[in-house]
Amino acid sequence: MELETVVVVAGGHPSPGRAAGLPERAYVIAADSGIDRALALGLRIDRAVGDFDSVSTEGLAAAEAAGAVIERHPAAKDATDLELALDAAIALEPTRILVLGSAGGRLDHLLGSILLLGDPRYAGATVDAYLDHNRVWVIRGERTLTGTPGETVSLIPVHGPAEGVTTGGLDYPLRDETLPAGTSRGVSNVFAGIQAVVSVARGCLIAVHPGPEREESV
Repeated sequence: MELETVVVVAGGHPSPGRAAGLPERAYVIAADSGIDRALALGLRIDRAVGDFDSVSTEGLAAAEAAGAVIERHPAAKDATDLELALDAAIALEPTRILVLGSAGGRLDHLLGSILLLGDPRYAGATVDAYLDHNRVWVIRGERTLTGTPGETVSLIPVHGPAEGVTTGGLDYPLRDETLPAGTSRGVSNVFAGIQAVVSVARGCLIAVHPGPEREESV
């Protein structure tokens, strides 16, 4: 099955307005309590994966009654529910994977989730995420980022160095530079206009655009 967009919904409280602008006909995969979040956002769930230790009984029953494929995994497993959902998403060979998640809760889960987004296994799709009101882009090659002049965006290398990093449309430009893993060099850059272009010759960057509640299109 080949799809344009797969939406992966992780657990957490739904951000108001976040369902606005979601692609029509997107295939929706909910990771465990992401079922409750997806239902609160009014999304139709196509598949649900996880050990289902945190989803509500009512939510799981509603998803199953609506025809969602329920993929159960044991509680003692080697991957988080989000990783299982991302694996299921990339198996569908989509052009894009969009993750709706949360920036709150456990710090270890958040760090693990951000690193997962940049995992090479998912390089076959364009990967984006909304973690509450924070927008995240995974950058391999070239991406165009959108924001408002004066807003912050951070460029963070993951899974090794990001080489040949070049930016346009940011107050602090980078020109064919290497950002080693662990550096803070790319943190707290600033949009000079409504768009910025970031290219990476080798490696992967996570771009994080922190922001207040907004109704922007996804």
